[in-house]
Amino acid sequence: MSVAGIDIGSTACKAVVLCDGKIAGTAIGPSTASPARSAEQIYAAACQDAGITQEEIHVVVGTGYGRALVPFADENVSELTCHGRGASFVAPRARTVLDIGGQDTKAILIDDEGFLLDYAMNDKCAAGTGRFLEAMARTLELPLERMDELSIGATRACVVTSMCSVFAESEIINLINEGAELEQIIRGLHEAMAGRVASLARRVGLQPAVIVTGGVAKSRGVLRALEERLGVELAPFEEPLDPQLIGALGAAVTAAERESEGGRG
Repeated sequence: MSVAGIDIGSTACKAVVLCDGKIAGTAIGPSTASPARSAEQIYAAACQDAGITQEEIHVVVGTGYGRALVPFADENVSELTCHGRGASFVAPRARTVLDIGGQDTKAILIDDEGFLLDYAMNDKCAAGTGRFLEAMARTLELPLERMDELSIGATRACVVTSMCSVFAESEIINLINEGAELEQIIRGLHEAMAGRVASLARRVGLQPAVIVTGGVAKSRGVLRALEERLGVELAPFEEPLDPQLIGALGAAVTAAERESEGGRG
């Protein structure tokens, strides 16, 4: 049995194909002005990665901001639900999921099967998200990977008080002009982001194990700052998977359940 999940996010489109309950194919690409076309392209890429045709897929579930615009989806499911199910798939011990995406951050509390119990979202401002981190990288004229290297090597952090991209840029320029070391500025940025995410996590009642998903989960500097701020060791994925794919994976898990329910009926 082959099923697929398509996650149309604010900055990236993701797809996961499951074959007999195992991850068989994945794809990630940029979101465009045409979510429907983006969905079709990322779906085709994931099927190609799995080595199967689209005709072999039994059920497709869409999720993310653009889920209603996936023309071939059999069902649309909220990203909160899908992130919980996907997180449980790769980390069965997970109870708190911190999803740091391109334009929002979500703290999701789940049960032992990955079903949603509670959540909190930072959905009215891109502060502390992937977009914020990218904006700061442009200000510093550094790739994100280099920012991580510098942050990890810093022994102390500058205090960054603003999470607004415009004001944070001015704050960073002021720190540079005052002679602050670059690695300390970047570590300060990562710690400020971690503080914002940690406050969301505490709103839902932080429970271990804690995992981080979304594109920002690739930032070693942010992950270290989160562990320090939360006082917990973040749980690893028990199945290797790009953390950006968790929502699409959860959609695929939901698709498999829908197919199983249909089969029993």
